[in-house]
Amino acid sequence: MPQTRRMVVLRAVVEDYIRSQEPVGSAALTKQHDLGVSSATVRNDMAALEDEGYLIQPHTSAGRVPTEKGYRYFVDRLATVVPLSGAQRRGIDSFLSGSASLQDTLQRAARLLARITGQVAVVASPSLAKSTLRHVELVPVAMTTLLAVVITDTGRVAQHTIGVAEMPSSELLGRFTDTVNAECTGLSLAQASQRIRALGADPRFRDADELASGLAQTFASMHDDEHGSELYMSGASSLAHQRAVEDLVPLFDALEEQVVLMRLMSALSEETARGDGVGVAIGSETHTPGLLHAAVVTSGYGRTETADARETGTRPTDGSPSQGGDDSVRDAVDAPKRPSAAVPGPGGEPIAFIGSIGPTHMDYANTIAAVRAVARYLTAFLSDGDESRRDPPGRDGDGVPPQAG
Repeated sequence: MPQTRRMVVLRAVVEDYIRSQEPVGSAALTKQHDLGVSSATVRNDMAALEDEGYLIQPHTSAGRVPTEKGYRYFVDRLATVVPLSGAQRRGIDSFLSGSASLQDTLQRAARLLARITGQVAVVASPSLAKSTLRHVELVPVAMTTLLAVVITDTGRVAQHTIGVAEMPSSELLGRFTDTVNAECTGLSLAQASQRIRALGADPRFRDADELASGLAQTFASMHDDEHGSELYMSGASSLAHQRAVEDLVPLFDALEEQVVLMRLMSALSEETARGDGVGVAIGSETHTPGLLHAAVVTSGYGRTETADARETGTRPTDGSPSQGGDDSVRDAVDAPKRPSAAVPGPGGEPIAFIGSIGPTHMDYANTIAAVRAVARYLTAFLSDGDESRRDPPGRDGDGVPPQAG
């Protein structure tokens, strides 16, 4: 029995189950797909796939459904996505370009991804540990307290208070702030912390040594804070309308554990940063009890660019067809992947992640396409901290599915 035919049968079962969410039988499979063999042969193939752990038969007389192993095989060979339509490109660009701030952009991105997939969307704000300093302002707010307003290269703004025994003069405070900005702009927060400690020992700022120590500690704490990223979520209510609420209780409990979720999705996005940029964890692969019956699709954003994009101003396709061709995922599922020509920015890692969480029978092709496309819009949005650097809306070759529902 050819292994390739058996795997074609598996792909067909996964596709049909994703579409219908009903057990798939051999008769229906041969009717829906041109497999070139009889129903009896397909039935034997499905029995073999069950023995190998790719399928399971929930009831004796029922058809079969994919297992976690079956979904993993399917996803690992999913090498192409449906191209964006012109309307979808314009819709994404219009929805995100109307934002007024980084926070607004991330909130909009979460709502947009949830709307496209019909699942829970999660977007993390740029990690302070992977950001660089753009500007800091020190503002006296009380007799012995200053407010440090820190702006990073991604446009994120953080505010921290610094206590001092005696407030420096306005002249000294101005000189110290100007020097910090001149010497620390473009450094990571950890590097800026070390540089500011050195300034505290500089004779020019001996009367501001306490302030230098406090600001250096503030930067070091911001860099080390594992909770420093904020999570923006959307789509929980939409997912609840698709399934019985009691079936979603473990998932909703997992969504409440934001630190666990952040570690999982951040690690997943970093692991795939140098591949096609999208990672998928299914069921037990998430190592999260509440996600045993869920799948997580994640991509990093904000740091890695491609040589093609840098030279031409267009977004890469990572091997996905962007012009013409067969849109069928099944026909191209075995096409070889080619990694994008990555040109890492500072640190060579994404500075944050965007992802989608849904049931294991989610539409993986569409979800991967949507996550990838919105992640690239966020990367372009953050490029040089300037919206105007984003690509024109008609150039993206990534696939994004139609709106769910």
